[in-house]
Amino acid sequence: MPIKLPEGLPAVEVFEREAIFYMPAERAFHQDIRPLHILMLNLMPTKVTTETQFFRLLGNTPLQVEPHLLYTASYKPTHTSPSHLARYYRTFDEIKERTFDGMIITGAPVELMRFEDVAYWEEICEIMEWAKTHVYSTMHVCWGAQAGLYYHFGVPKYALEKKMFGVFPHHITWNHPVKLFRGFDDVFYVPHSRYTEVRPVDILKNPKLRLLSMSEESGVFAVSDHEGRQFFVTGHVEYDPLTLKHEYDRDVAKGLPIHVPKNYYPNDDPTKEPIMRWRSSAYLMFANWLNYYVYQETPFNIDEIKHRK
Repeated sequence: MPIKLPEGLPAVEVFEREAIFYMPAERAFHQDIRPLHILMLNLMPTKVTTETQFFRLLGNTPLQVEPHLLYTASYKPTHTSPSHLARYYRTFDEIKERTFDGMIITGAPVELMRFEDVAYWEEICEIMEWAKTHVYSTMHVCWGAQAGLYYHFGVPKYALEKKMFGVFPHHITWNHPVKLFRGFDDVFYVPHSRYTEVRPVDILKNPKLRLLSMSEESGVFAVSDHEGRQFFVTGHVEYDPLTLKHEYDRDVAKGLPIHVPKNYYPNDDPTKEPIMRWRSSAYLMFANWLNYYVYQETPFNIDEIKHRK
């Protein structure tokens, strides 16, 4: 089954070029299936690009998914057209009476700031608290993962000496089967692009958390609570093949101190075509999340989520 997208969304044109199956809202209306309602709090300045990256992963399952886009009212985006925001996005006040099967909280280019100094921090905290009773399973990504671990469990972040930048090998660290990584190889690759980290010692000393996956070089990758209601993913499995290249070229053009992303170009040579090593694991991780932690768990009457603790 496809992802259900509204007419005119930029991702539709991309998916048509890539032959990715999506469903117009009118066609979905006539199917006797309740779609999974997935809310995405998009904190990235490049909102259209981020939408498309995550929608691509959400659309690659046998389930019908209806995404809903959210942005912060306390900080107005400046890199996305007002008409796009008005047509496809909602603010928290507009959706807070609703319930959702799942939610994604994206990264944001604010990681070197103290959490409390971020302009929309109070609003993010309100949304994360609301999600505990109005969303069945939440996937926090990159800065969103750090923010969620800090807000819910008091896990601090630490500045790195240099940017964690490249594609790194990872392995599963939890001793029991983890459905989020069902079907994964013993070693799998994930892109990282960040200046801060969370550390294993802070995860392991919290009995409410599970350290699911790590990399010897890039550190903590995936963390969860014990019920699968909260996932925290520090890498960017959603990245397109050329996203790291665009980031590298941008920083080089600005004269910023940036090293070549590791394990991305053949022989780390930026004059060569990058190698994408994470596509299959990205699709599989989101398919597993949707199937095992959202579809298999949420009630058909979505409002009953409010009564599940």
